[in-house]
Amino acid sequence: MPLLLALLVLLVSLVVTFSAWSSAERNAQAQLLETFDYRTRDMAVSISRRMAVYEQVLRGARGYLRGSVEVGQREWEEYYRTLRLDQSFPGLEALGIAAIVPSAGPAARALATSVTRIEPFSGRNLRAVGFDMYGEPVRRAAMERARDTGLAALSGKVVLVQEGKAGQQAGVLMYLPVYRAGQLTGTVEQRRAAIAGWVYSPFRMDDLMRGLGGAHSTDLDIDIHDGEPGNDASLLYRSGQVRAARLRASAQIVPGGRTWTITMRSSAALEHSLDTARPRLVAITGIGLGLLLSIVVWLLASERRRALQLAQGMTLELRQSHDQVAAEQHRIKVILEHAPDAFVALDARGRITDWNAQASRLFGWSAAQAIGRDAAELLPEEGRAAFRTGFDDFAVHGHCPLLGAPNELTVLDSQGRPIPAELTVAVLPIGQGYGATAFVRDIRQRKETEARELQRQQGLVDARQALARAQKLEAVGKLTGGVAHDFNNILHIISANVQLMLRADGANRKRLLSILDAVERGSKLAGQLLAFARRQPLHPLEVHVDGLLDRMDSLVQRAAGDAITLERRVPPDLWPVLVDPNQLENVLLNLVINARDAMDGSGRIVLALSNVHVDGDALLAAGDYVTVAVADSGHGMPLDVMERAFEPFFTTKPEGKGTGLGLSMAHGFARQSGGDIRLASEPGKGTTVTLYLPRHMAAREVHAT
Repeated sequence: MPLLLALLVLLVSLVVTFSAWSSAERNAQAQLLETFDYRTRDMAVSISRRMAVYEQVLRGARGYLRGSVEVGQREWEEYYRTLRLDQSFPGLEALGIAAIVPSAGPAARALATSVTRIEPFSGRNLRAVGFDMYGEPVRRAAMERARDTGLAALSGKVVLVQEGKAGQQAGVLMYLPVYRAGQLTGTVEQRRAAIAGWVYSPFRMDDLMRGLGGAHSTDLDIDIHDGEPGNDASLLYRSGQVRAARLRASAQIVPGGRTWTITMRSSAALEHSLDTARPRLVAITGIGLGLLLSIVVWLLASERRRALQLAQGMTLELRQSHDQVAAEQHRIKVILEHAPDAFVALDARGRITDWNAQASRLFGWSAAQAIGRDAAELLPEEGRAAFRTGFDDFAVHGHCPLLGAPNELTVLDSQGRPIPAELTVAVLPIGQGYGATAFVRDIRQRKETEARELQRQQGLVDARQALARAQKLEAVGKLTGGVAHDFNNILHIISANVQLMLRADGANRKRLLSILDAVERGSKLAGQLLAFARRQPLHPLEVHVDGLLDRMDSLVQRAAGDAITLERRVPPDLWPVLVDPNQLENVLLNLVINARDAMDGSGRIVLALSNVHVDGDALLAAGDYVTVAVADSGHGMPLDVMERAFEPFFTTKPEGKGTGLGLSMAHGFARQSGGDIRLASEPGKGTTVTLYLPRHMAAREVHAT
């Protein structure tokens, strides 16, 4: 009996040892598979992210060009060196410009290109200068796709012009179209008509991939094919020799609108990292303990007391093992309860089974309220049917598109309020089916930050554009003022001499009067130019604009015409301003006449006055202002006309219908008076011209005009 008992104990020990060894072996295999899955996902994301970064480099270069491929070699070199592209973006072979050039010769094509700029302008990149990439089918297909879509386009596999006879690598090129400034690009035909060239970057695939692996670059053997894997003709990159690997995975990315298939195999180095020591230790320990236990049982079988002691010892070990399991479960619970993201676990029916404290804070349900609910209640109503259908399929097969990388979606709290969130889902095997675990991160603050940053960037763009227009008008004003001043001096000389001649000789009086009339018109033109240049003599007085409009009422009504409805909006307690009243009358009259002409004889003109406080911007100092807005219901202005509206002699009226100095004079008067003028218009919806006149803080005069 002692021998049979010892053999039975040994058999049980071997069974337990085999079970523990199998579990350890499965854990080691699972750990290797988990490491491989992480490496493959990380590699695919790294390649996709790197290509997206290079696309942003091209977008930055296109923004620098601002609608023209005509850039000097020195400026292009300075741009490349300032951004340190060769140091900040490893794998970027070069940054170049392919411009459209005239095609000559009997076999001339409809379109030809030439590489006009490339940096770094040295070494093998010199071979690309002047190369017509549009003449090669693979490159042309990518260039046409970029031109027609307005997006970055990646070419198929090519041999770069930079390659020599030795050490050739497979190459690809990424193109981004450059459209001429001011051209419409809303349709394919408009984009084809507006194309001026391309900014592009060539990539040598071995150089591109060299910096992506990092510390774990030896864990994977990688093949990259252009499109679906085929023969060597589609092979872009291969990191090592093809071998029979334990693990294998594939992923597809779409850089620049072109599909790349990435085939990844576990390398020998990764497979050698498989933990075989632990299963071996478990097996050796289990067999040794089984033999020892069998010997002990055989020796002590005849002594009940010693057998009881042995049983107590085994009981203590089992209790310790149970305590360890309980402690591990408690540790996992503490980790989940203090996790920064909400944790939700679902069974195979889509019901909530686990719910941490962060989930309660995010969704507003306690764990007792949430557990047992259908997870579809966390989603908006329009997405619940699709979730139930997809989860039923997932519960059977264990696959869904949300597995792995984080995904953004909208969830609902207990009050039905939408919350933008980031979801990371993992499979949870449950019996014969599959459940899921999910970490849900609240990204409301991140979304708000992104929206504020977008608004800030748009504000910077608007400010830069306004400053550029002001600088342009300032330069034109200086030139115009100088010319008008000299012209006015000449007119004074002519006028004085004509008047002297009129006194001395009356025979040619009619001709002299004609000359004098022309001189007066030239003097008026010079005065308008001086007004635009802000060099006209002003006699500022304290003016109440509402009283000024009352006195001008009949004049303004005659200028507008009987078919025009004239409406005034004047607030109470309007602030006074310090301006030249005569010049202000001229400006208002010109604005009303422009509004009348924009409506083809019928419509409505609104004169609106208001007190405003301006915090300050690129062209207007902070302070209090009185605004005078002249709004019409005419045909409005397109953007290109608005950008030139304040330039002298620019007009959209027919020849002989205007000098083009009305708005430019108003602009010069407003700026010379310490204010500004703003233009708002939309085709088909009318135009509003707003004068900003600084508030006058002096005591109100009884005779103020």
